[in-house]
Amino acid sequence: MTVTVESQLVGSADLNSKYMSKYEIVCDMGEGFGKYKMGPDTEIMPLIDVANVACGFHAGDYNIMKQMVTLAKQHNVKVGSHPGLPDMMGFGRRRWEISPEEIYNMVMYQTGALKAFLDAEGMPLNHIKPHGELYFYMERDVEVMKAVLRAAKDFGVPVIGAKSFTYEKIAKEMGVDLIQELYVDIDWCVEGKLVSVQKSRPKNPEIIYDSVIEAGTNDRVISFDEKDVPLNFGENPFMLCLHSDMPTALGNIKAARKAIDLLNSKRS
Repeated sequence: MTVTVESQLVGSADLNSKYMSKYEIVCDMGEGFGKYKMGPDTEIMPLIDVANVACGFHAGDYNIMKQMVTLAKQHNVKVGSHPGLPDMMGFGRRRWEISPEEIYNMVMYQTGALKAFLDAEGMPLNHIKPHGELYFYMERDVEVMKAVLRAAKDFGVPVIGAKSFTYEKIAKEMGVDLIQELYVDIDWCVEGKLVSVQKSRPKNPEIIYDSVIEAGTNDRVISFDEKDVPLNFGENPFMLCLHSDMPTALGNIKAARKAIDLLNSKRS
């Protein structure tokens, strides 16, 4: 089944206001493996509100997951799972063909592992946020999307994902809340879909800051081909997602924190 609309950004983001009273920053965390370090997790954690913790398939391992949960607790950061495809070599960003049932099993397996660490620390599982190619797979295949949403429903948590009319529609039909997020460290196309990390233009802290302010002030972003793209968040706050594996990740997040704090000061 394919849902065709002029822009995937035309839908409502009213559910965001159920979970957030202000703009928040969410970041993909714990994406190293063993002694291999990916992002500056220790420096980033105090700057964010929500962490998507890698669960061992595209990145992460049991030691790193434990470290991320402990660090998040120290800084009062909410934690959700960041399940990906089983592709460490490709960092979960290469296309795979997997049945929806196996996708469901993978998401349950990865999220369950993270939830064990959260339970041990007395912390709730906040959400599920699909990583990389798993997200784009969901965008291409509604049955894969339903498999991920079914896992979220079984855990009793919302899903976090880029603002999307189709995602919102299917999630509502399945009785799963979707918290819709904004990306500014990768590009959007004019149809309201994300451009993959591999194909997006490089971003720096100045671009990040200006993009966040533009989104919060005028409810729009500029597409990769320099066209206005209305976001349609309206009066609802957005969750700003940033990647910790970018070359300028720490600077990007510091700039975003400054912009988000400014926007929030105007809401209060």
